[in-house]
Amino acid sequence: MMKSHRQELWFEVPARCGLLNITPKVAEAVRASGVREGLCLVNAMHITASVFINDDESGLHRDFERWLEKLAPEKPHSQYDHNGSEDNADAHLKRTIMGREVVVAITAGQLDLGPWEQIFYGEFDGLRRKRALIKIIGE
Repeated sequence: MMKSHRQELWFEVPARCGLLNITPKVAEAVRASGVREGLCLVNAMHITASVFINDDESGLHRDFERWLEKLAPEKPHSQYDHNGSEDNADAHLKRTIMGREVVVAITAGQLDLGPWEQIFYGEFDGLRRKRALIKIIGE
């Protein structure tokens, strides 16, 4: 019998940018869903945030931050046409680079991730409350 489970995760990153490992929270949602075989979608519900899969290694996270800042520097704000009443054009671009969502297989009731893979919420315009959606379907 096909099951469906929906859950929201809420975040308030205390800085403009930050990466949060949300793998344990997603794994808990899979357990709560009762799905043994299926798919788990996790997506950012805000246009200046991202969900992606990579390694949970602090040096890599600093590399991401430096790389993204080179590709889409926050300042000067005047370099972006989008920046009028807001100053977050760079955050929109960073989200586009890092992606909106991930889909992970569920096998035997668990996330079917590779050996070093972890799920992250990436915030690029923080200091306010935002959310990600978890949607699980399967049997």
